[in-house]
Amino acid sequence: MRKLYFGLLATVAVGLTHTGRGAAQNPPPAVLPDGLPTAVPADPLTVTQPPAPQPGAPGAFDALQGITGCAPAEPPTPPAPPPYGGPFLERQKLLGGWFGARERLRDHGVTLDIHSTNIISDLANGGLRESFQQRGRIDYLMHVDGEKAGLWKGSFIDLHAEMAYGTAISGYTGALEPANIAQILPTPNGYVGALTGVKFTQALSERFITFFGKINTAEAFNQPFTGGALGVDGFMNGGLTIPAVFVRTIPYSTYGAGFAYLKGAEPVFSFSLFDANNTPTRDGFDTFFDNGVVFVPQVNVPTKFFGLPGHQGLTGSYSTKRYTIIDRTAFINPILGLTAPTKSGSWALSYNFDQTLYVAPDNPKRSWGTFGNLGLADQNPSPFRWFANIGFGGSSPIASRKLDTFGVGYYYLGLNNALQNLAPRLLPFRDHEQGVEMFYNCAVTPWCHLTPDVQFVIPAQKRADALTVFGLRAKIDF
Repeated sequence: MRKLYFGLLATVAVGLTHTGRGAAQNPPPAVLPDGLPTAVPADPLTVTQPPAPQPGAPGAFDALQGITGCAPAEPPTPPAPPPYGGPFLERQKLLGGWFGARERLRDHGVTLDIHSTNIISDLANGGLRESFQQRGRIDYLMHVDGEKAGLWKGSFIDLHAEMAYGTAISGYTGALEPANIAQILPTPNGYVGALTGVKFTQALSERFITFFGKINTAEAFNQPFTGGALGVDGFMNGGLTIPAVFVRTIPYSTYGAGFAYLKGAEPVFSFSLFDANNTPTRDGFDTFFDNGVVFVPQVNVPTKFFGLPGHQGLTGSYSTKRYTIIDRTAFINPILGLTAPTKSGSWALSYNFDQTLYVAPDNPKRSWGTFGNLGLADQNPSPFRWFANIGFGGSSPIASRKLDTFGVGYYYLGLNNALQNLAPRLLPFRDHEQGVEMFYNCAVTPWCHLTPDVQFVIPAQKRADALTVFGLRAKIDF
């Protein structure tokens, strides 16, 4: 544990150092708008920055921004956006407004964001062996409002580039779910840069939008009270950020297109079609749709139980690609050293819900509530037969800590018999994996967040003991 706390200053320093170097070597393509409301449901269409788990009851304008990264075709007049500058310890971004340049870009439809996230992890006991690792990432995002930028009405462009460095702790745990999903995307080890999202959106009306491009699908799993699927704001363990039944069929970064029908500025039905190939670190033109397609329909129903906002939804996926049960997937730890026969096609279905339980009377964006998922997948080539999680989180209940967030959650992963029987002597698996995670995201300043985290996991591999992982995450918004 002492190593963990001594590493705090190093973690923040590494974030500043790598960001400066990354910006020099890789000019940032840039960022989406900040502060997306977490009351927007998980949606395969969304390619936006995952929010901190501070859901509220956004109006129609804010909700549509959270869904599409863009405003409605004819939005109501929004309030003036806050300035980037201000006192050093009170501004939203470390670097402020770039002497007014940031505000001028925003006035012309271009919003830039850069954030650095560094995580130090201490596998204190259990797993395959004890280990202490550090890995970080820098995300560059850009959102362009086409009409303000001189293009046509209802057009929007979103880009997401990322850089990662260091070593992930997940390879030492013996678990299939990563202890920190932010550490394994786009790849789990070494220095890597990637352009994982280039999305073009066209709002045809206030109720119908279309999109196409290279899609970063992790950002789509933007379930309220989780902090988003990238693990940089809320929960870190993949079992509490992405329904595991989809890891076989849905790639992390791939080409795709789709549409959504909106009601009350929220998607009640969406349909997406993706290239089955995962191509986060290359352009993917040489394998463009040569290995099958993935269909992802989704139904999502806003609710008002207890007079508070929530959602009930169903998401499905079907892929025509040929897989083996041990094929690598971006969202879980790899299964190495085995071979398996190929199978054609894979499907998954998941029910999701979220329910706000409390909204601060003085600020509707400060709230907390509960969320959950229950999913089922095929018996082969999906490594998982079923999956469930449930959690509780949101804004801090401490009234004086208005920017802090917290979360506690549990996940259960049921393994398929085909995986358990593949090589029971060489690599024996339990019939399940389960874990608990707790975190508290502390806002040191509006642009700097420190998050202590602890996880208790019974991993899928039988040769790995029940484990405890302590983590400390430092995120800086530039």
